[in-house]
Amino acid sequence: MTTNQVKVINFSGAYIDAKYVENVENYPIQNRTIAVNPEKNDAYLKKANVSIIPAFSSTILKDTTIEKAKSLLLLEVVETNNIGNIVFEPGWDLFGNFPDSDFPKNVQLWKSPQDEAGIIEVDPYFMARQSSAPSHQEKFCVKVNLWYAPSRTDCAIHNQHDFLEIHTQVFGQGRMQKFKVKSFESLYEDLLMTEGYTQIVPFCQVHENQQYTYPWHQYYSDTDCIWMAIEYHPQKKG
Repeated sequence: MTTNQVKVINFSGAYIDAKYVENVENYPIQNRTIAVNPEKNDAYLKKANVSIIPAFSSTILKDTTIEKAKSLLLLEVVETNNIGNIVFEPGWDLFGNFPDSDFPKNVQLWKSPQDEAGIIEVDPYFMARQSSAPSHQEKFCVKVNLWYAPSRTDCAIHNQHDFLEIHTQVFGQGRMQKFKVKSFESLYEDLLMTEGYTQIVPFCQVHENQQYTYPWHQYYSDTDCIWMAIEYHPQKKG
């Protein structure tokens, strides 16, 4: 495979520039960029001291070079003034307007277009930390999209997904929350999400036959927030 194959993600625009880069070698980063490593392997920076981006995590980079990575999602926040206007870019809509959504239409939770970044091989049991080292490989289609919500928005307690998911905070501060039941009063875990942070371990438990169970969970915005959902959709076994 050719080195540094760049795909521009379809929600790139005036506010956020997003790319998916495969077979990364000596890739320069100039402006402040959130670098997300969606792989099971660590990524390496080209510095005298060893500096890595661990599997399924992220960091903020500037004026440096990524020495090696299988693939990376790179997000540069280009403009922050009036960043809420990102929801008027092509393909964005209120989550309540989506055909398969029963979310209230009067809640300002916005979703960008979704894009397929690429195909990745990971061990889902290792990703969910049900095993201590990767040993069982499966192919997943990685799909990504952005979300926007104004401050103090509850973004729907739910527990159904047929994929693995993690999230990256792009702008503002929010939380990934777990609940005992479908009730705000049953909150039992509050994972703070600040800019550049990725939720390293998905909330789910992995079962045989590509089945996943999730606790009741939601995203909550402390400030006006933009975050990225990274979904690992299993490729059906032939």
